Amino acid sequence: MYQLLKQIISVGIRTEPPPAADPALRQIEQRLGEEILRLFRGALAIRHVDAGSCNGCELEIHAVNNVYYNLEGLGIKFVASPRHADLLLVTGPVSRNMEVALKRTYDATPDPKLVVALGDCGCSGGLFGESYASCGRVANVIPVDVAVPGCPPTPLAIMQGILTVISARRTA
Repeated sequence: MYQLLKQIISVGIRTEPPPAADPALRQIEQRLGEEILRLFRGALAIRHVDAGSCNGCELEIHAVNNVYYNLEGLGIKFVASPRHADLLLVTGPVSRNMEVALKRTYDATPDPKLVVALGDCGCSGGLFGESYASCGRVANVIPVDVAVPGCPPTPLAIMQGILTVISARRTA
């Protein structure tokens, strides 16, 4: 224990530096907050479905929920039931074991159904593609409104995808 404390005192506590202020992020946050207030009367409920991903996209979804990006402060919340959701956020290539579950989740979501496919795997099948164990991209199983590419997509790209699908709903 003494050696550990001695090392901490000599080296200090090392953490990542805080991210630089990003004006693009603040602009997207402002537009996203305004759209959510106007279209969803203050709250957008998202149901996240992991259809067979490697969890890289999930880590970025968790990052979107941290205090820097603060989706909850914009009126976006994650819900446990698709019956309470306004939007489905699907990650990963759809494995054959998740095909029926994803279809049932989509069917249980109230109209109008909004779907965002996240990551290269959700958009195109990624490294996994279509095989005996994988249906490939999310659009092969359910209709997708917006695809957000990236392996994994950045939190800013995820927020931009959510804003895009909300804006598309407004014009539809």
